[in-house]
Amino acid sequence: MQKNYPRPQLCRENWKDLNGKWRFLFDDEDRGESRCWYKDVFSDYREIVVPFSYETRASGIGDGRLHRIVWYQRDVEWEPSGKRTLLHFEGVDYEAKVWVNGRCAGSHTGGYARFSMDITPYLTPGTNTLTVRAQDSDSCVQPRGKQRWKRENFGCWYVQTTGIWKTVWMEEVPEHYIQTIKVTPDIDRARAVFSLTLNQKPEEPLELECRILYQGSCVSGQRINVSGQSVAFEQPVCNPEEPWQVEYWSPGHPALYDVELTLEDGGQQDRADSYFGMRKISAEGGKVLLNNRPFYQRLILDQGYWKESGLTPPSEEALIRDIDLILQAGYNGLRKHEKIEDERFLYWCDVKGLVVWCEMPSQYTFHDRAMEAYVGQWMEIVRQNYNHPCIITWTAFNESWGIEHVYTDEAQQKFTEAVYHLTKAFDAMRPVIVNDGWEHTVSDILTLHDYEEDARAFRARYGDMQALVENRIPFNKERYALARGFVYRGQPVLLSEYGGIAFSTEEGWGYGRQADSEEAFLKRFGEMMEAIRDTPYFTGFCYTQLTDVEQEVNGLCTMEREPKVDMDEIKKINML
Repeated sequence: MQKNYPRPQLCRENWKDLNGKWRFLFDDEDRGESRCWYKDVFSDYREIVVPFSYETRASGIGDGRLHRIVWYQRDVEWEPSGKRTLLHFEGVDYEAKVWVNGRCAGSHTGGYARFSMDITPYLTPGTNTLTVRAQDSDSCVQPRGKQRWKRENFGCWYVQTTGIWKTVWMEEVPEHYIQTIKVTPDIDRARAVFSLTLNQKPEEPLELECRILYQGSCVSGQRINVSGQSVAFEQPVCNPEEPWQVEYWSPGHPALYDVELTLEDGGQQDRADSYFGMRKISAEGGKVLLNNRPFYQRLILDQGYWKESGLTPPSEEALIRDIDLILQAGYNGLRKHEKIEDERFLYWCDVKGLVVWCEMPSQYTFHDRAMEAYVGQWMEIVRQNYNHPCIITWTAFNESWGIEHVYTDEAQQKFTEAVYHLTKAFDAMRPVIVNDGWEHTVSDILTLHDYEEDARAFRARYGDMQALVENRIPFNKERYALARGFVYRGQPVLLSEYGGIAFSTEEGWGYGRQADSEEAFLKRFGEMMEAIRDTPYFTGFCYTQLTDVEQEVNGLCTMEREPKVDMDEIKKINML
């Protein structure tokens, strides 16, 4: 992948980064659209550094108050080339409306999914003006994750993120181009299944060439006639002379196959590069299997916040630094908590071999509008991140947030079942966790959250698996593993939140008693790890957490990514 390229799938050469200084205005009185701010260059503006939200110091503004409506504007140079120009937004929270030279080019709702628009009809030779109006709120209807809905931080909720918070960029494409790609690895048949869509149906058949390469050598290729807007096909992932030689993706061996796609349209050509991993994840017989073999997950919770830039990573190098810290501590994966991370993070997890649980940012109320908002945005996220081999689990809900009464409420139960089956219809290959932590309805893995700090009490609580999965005993403040009316179906059981140890010298909070020394920290950490390993039906664990986040100071590292404990010692304990 090219350095800083925002979308690792369908990578093209001709693109332009639009991050940097933009003109910026608050619109607290909501008068900008009625006064047609999009038609003229802003006056009396201030500058903001995109893609950092105005709440962060990295933006150059650093105002933590909620301003529900904000405007952005910048100029771009464009000269006609006979191609089409696409404008991409990797993330705008929450509602975005875009104008080019005063003409509306499109809109989007949802803070965590990317969106694109063809702005060719609105461009003119020379200088062009892009204007964006973003509207956010403190509503619990919108999926907001860890963004607070009160004026101040509270509990485990932090300052909100408003407006543009991920990369903005442009690229040139021909008249007919590949719009989406879905690659499904099938290791049992040594094949990859492709599903592509074009931006429009061609008037005459086009020719598509697909080449699969491994470490620069071609393993297979074919040419296909394309007469419709979508095309599906299979392709072998092996050399016919060495049919057994398929490289499986795993944390210890993150093998990636490159894909070269070329769409021929007369004199024009769309060349887009992609990649995939030959990886299979399944849940069978009380175990999680990776490539048909038991896989014990050593995960760490990662919320992806930075002190100066909030939810937005300060750089691609910062993303790599986080991955390296996780690997250094002996973990083989992470649970990305309540956030859809920059896709370059997923790319580097693919490259370095780190499994990821992809989790939907929660909303905090339940009614018809909330369900509608959730479903559309969740499926956008699943579709956009589908191809990453590092993602091995979809986590639809967390701790009954947004489905507060799912334990007994039939409507909320049916909603979670519907989300499960909708997700499985699009992606049959990955396990789906419906309500991470407790009160599961239908779920491929049974996950439990428990911040018990006493190893002896932990052992006693989890000594009788049947009593736990049959709801005969509660755990974690009187929660039950399953929602009422649902029964255990032999799913793998995983402790997906525990730990959260903080030091007594820190301002903020952690779980349980704070450690007064590194020795005390490692003692508690080691005793709990031993108790987890001695629970034979656990198929893995997830420690809270990688870094501190604002008032929550229970990370292995500070928000500046400075380790608080010896990471090599953490690794020794994790790997015993």
